[in-house]
Amino acid sequence: MAFPQAPGLVRSAAQRFASAPFSAQFGMVIVSLYAMAAIFAPHLTPYGEAEIVGTQFEPWGSSYWLGTDNLGRDMLTRLIFGARNTIGIALLTTVLAFAVGASGGLAAATFGGWTDQVLSRAIDVLMSIPQLIFALLLLSIFGTSIPTLILVIAVLDSTRVFRLTRAVSINAAVSDYVEAARLRGEGAIWIMAREILPNILPTIVAEFGLRFCFVFLLISGLSFLGIGIQPPMADWGSMVRDTSSLITYGDITPLLPAGAIALMAVSVNLIVDWFLHLASGVKD
Repeated sequence: MAFPQAPGLVRSAAQRFASAPFSAQFGMVIVSLYAMAAIFAPHLTPYGEAEIVGTQFEPWGSSYWLGTDNLGRDMLTRLIFGARNTIGIALLTTVLAFAVGASGGLAAATFGGWTDQVLSRAIDVLMSIPQLIFALLLLSIFGTSIPTLILVIAVLDSTRVFRLTRAVSINAAVSDYVEAARLRGEGAIWIMAREILPNILPTIVAEFGLRFCFVFLLISGLSFLGIGIQPPMADWGSMVRDTSSLITYGDITPLLPAGAIALMAVSVNLIVDWFLHLASGVKD
């Protein structure tokens, strides 16, 4: 049953892409290339992720297109695997943050009363501490394993998601259609899932893109400081740190992972801007 619909979905996606502005098309192409690099990294790279293939800081050439890093690992290979690790962990962290924060925000807005007060005050306490300092503290205490990194950042970032979800859900919770659902005897879970969530979904989706950028940059920053993604896993933040000394010799190699981070953040923001324009219903 699903297969006959596939050509229609592809055609619709192609039409939507063609109708998008150049900035959004650019963002979608870049994000797609990053996604392909992350998915097919083992098949696109000439060497292993942690394989030492030469001496340290070898120049760009036919053997190593982008040279080698401080341990003699191929930079091109590390860049491609860095897409898988950095983007994959950031995406998983953002999904977890939204699962926690959006659920809490919906519950606070729907139930109100003590539920809203308890959740909101707990979030206020967490948000009163600067996020980077809090992350550094928690990672120093609990270690820097990948599960710990994902959990710590997801919990800290869920506070921002909670705030936004609660704010937009409160407006929807007092609408006439929600009151009508309550009068029909619908339960709170049904109201959250069928009445409130569909009406706030465009805002939540747009926030997901922006929040992904923040998480992506935070993970890269933590890795640059040495407490994010740990070696031998490739990560763009740690790659900037490992090759930063080359800048003093006029070598632009450290700018490659830094540029990959910046290009990813800009591309996602271009797509989010276009999506917000579509969701607003404003015509050009």
